[in-house]
Amino acid sequence: MKKHAWLIILTALVLTFASVGIVYAEIIPPCEPGQQIGYPAVVLCDTLTLREKPTASSRAIQTLNYGDLPIVVDADTASGAKEENGFVYCTLGDSEDAPVGWINADYIFINPSWYVTVKNTAVYAWNDTSAPKVALLDKGTRLPILKEESDWFVVSLRGATGWIHK
Repeated sequence: MKKHAWLIILTALVLTFASVGIVYAEIIPPCEPGQQIGYPAVVLCDTLTLREKPTASSRAIQTLNYGDLPIVVDADTASGAKEENGFVYCTLGDSEDAPVGWINADYIFINPSWYVTVKNTAVYAWNDTSAPKVALLDKGTRLPILKEESDWFVVSLRGATGWIHK
């Protein structure tokens, strides 16, 4: 009987202490000011056009897709990016021959933090675990964090938003 009681106590202790250290996600912070030529941004809509000039009627250089990571040149995270007609100047890489041009700032998020799942994770319609689930993320999914509010993250889901409980 004593062996059985000790086994139950030991099992309870292991389960208690094992649950204390559970990690649900890796949070990758935004870039710090430094040597980079600008700040990474993430495209939040299905498609976005890199243009020759800061106007919607300007010649298209390249089409970007949801999740692409242009680099906003001359951005300062404290004051934001330098905009012209609502467009920001970007490059699509750090090589000299990378395409450069203007993209509409309304459809990107500059220098986000990232939420990377370490297990399957539910995404809710609003900040309540009884809210409808709008997605179930697989382990290893990486999403930009748009906002942090109390025990919740607001993340981008292909043009929509969802809430993940911390």
